[in-house]
This record gives sequence, C-alpha cells and structure tokens, in this order.
Amino acid sequence: MRRIFTSALSLKEQIDISRIPKHIAVIMDGNGRWARQQGEQRVFGHHHGVRAVRETAESCAELGVGYLTLYAFSTENWSRPKEEVDALMELLVQTISGEIKTLMDNKIRLKAIGDLDSLPSNCHDELNQAIATTSSNAGMELILALSYSSRWEITKAVKEIAQAVKEGKISPDEINEQIIENHLYTNGFPDPELMIRTSGEMRVSNFLLWQIAYTELYITPVLWPDFGRDELYKAIIDFQKRERRFGMTSEQLTIK
Repeated sequence: MRRIFTSALSLKEQIDISRIPKHIAVIMDGNGRWARQQGEQRVFGHHHGVRAVRETAESCAELGVGYLTLYAFSTENWSRPKEEVDALMELLVQTISGEIKTLMDNKIRLKAIGDLDSLPSNCHDELNQAIATTSSNAGMELILALSYSSRWEITKAVKEIAQAVKEGKISPDEINEQIIENHLYTNGFPDPELMIRTSGEMRVSNFLLWQIAYTELYITPVLWPDFGRDELYKAIIDFQKRERRFGMTSEQLTIK
C-alpha cells in the first residue's frame, strides 16, 4: 500500500485571515534578562530587541493588522540608571532614523503617545520627522508608547475634564465614557483586541489600563529579543481560538 504524506500547515497557514485582530498591543519585556543570559550588559539586549520590533511590525502589516502599539518606554523607566536611560534614548534615535525605509516599504504610518515633551530634544525631533515622513502611508499604524503611563494618562484626562466643567463647557452629568476616551492619548484608535506580553511576567505594567477592559491577554515566556514571526503567529492563533463574550453568555452569542 502506498502511503501519502502531507506536510503540516505552517503557523502562518493556520491563521484565519478573516479574523485578524484589528489592534494588537505589545509589552516588550525581557531585554535585560536576555542580555544577562549572554553575559552582556542590559543595553546589549535593547539593541537586539530592535530586530523583534522590525519583524513584528512587518508581520502585522503583512497580515492586515490595522494598529500595532508597542510599549517602548514608560514614565517609570526614567528612574533606571542614567547610563541605561541615555543609551535607550540614543538607541531610539538610531532605530527611528534607521527604520524609515522599513516603514515606507510596508506603508506603515508612525504615531506616538505619552509625555513626548519629556523626551530629549534630538529624540523628539527625530520622532516628529519620522511621523511626518510616514504620514501619507495608507497601511498599518505603528504607535510607540514613549514616556507613557496609563495612570498618568488617566489623571491628565481627569484634570482636563475638570477644567472643562469649571469653565462651564460641560456639566458633570454630561461626563460619560466617550468624554473620557476623547481626552486619552489613544483617542482615534480602537481598543486593542489582543495584548501580548513577553518574558512570562503576569502583569500589565501600567499600560493602556482603560483601553484593555476587554482585551485578550497572551503571555509568552519568550524574551523579547527572541520574539519573531512565529511567536506572533502563535499569539494570533491562540486569540482566534477564544470566545469573546464581552460580559454576555455563550448562548447569547449563538443567538446573535
């Protein structure tokens, strides 16, 4: 009897293209631990994490993801040793300028959220230049969360709304979820459907706290520099196996 062998589907082939998450957020964690495993300083890990950023962005754009938000630098990260912060800021400038071709080739628009005024002037200038250069691209939006903290973002929104009430522009009774969302940095972006965290840590680290109310979380033990296309595909496949109920029952979803 002749045996017919069929090759297993690749991870990419297992993805249902009709059910790609519109917005994916990523907490890129593990650069420091990865560097220590190599017997190197933490900055070595940050440099190698750039490849993972490139592969993730390119793969998301190729699959048809509409928005990709990367947690690049939190407000809490400013408290790290000065030499590491300085190296991160220098790397940020180098990466942004070095990846313009990748962004243009993949028709990716660059955006940024956070307290951008706190960035060094050269970082701020490079970022604004890249945002302007890619502004006419019609593909995926790549959103960098820089000097970002969700509690800080929400506090800022509350202050702005309180000021609007004080000035008589709105009444307290008019304040609703939409009003709050209008004052968040992510105004104009849909909430993430999938959040990926690398390095196996089981926390969201003050990232998009308002926006991830119904986001599916995917935690992988893979350290960020080792995160590549296949790891992204695994996360999306896992996401597509889940039933998203938004507070309803499975029976209600079936009826709908």
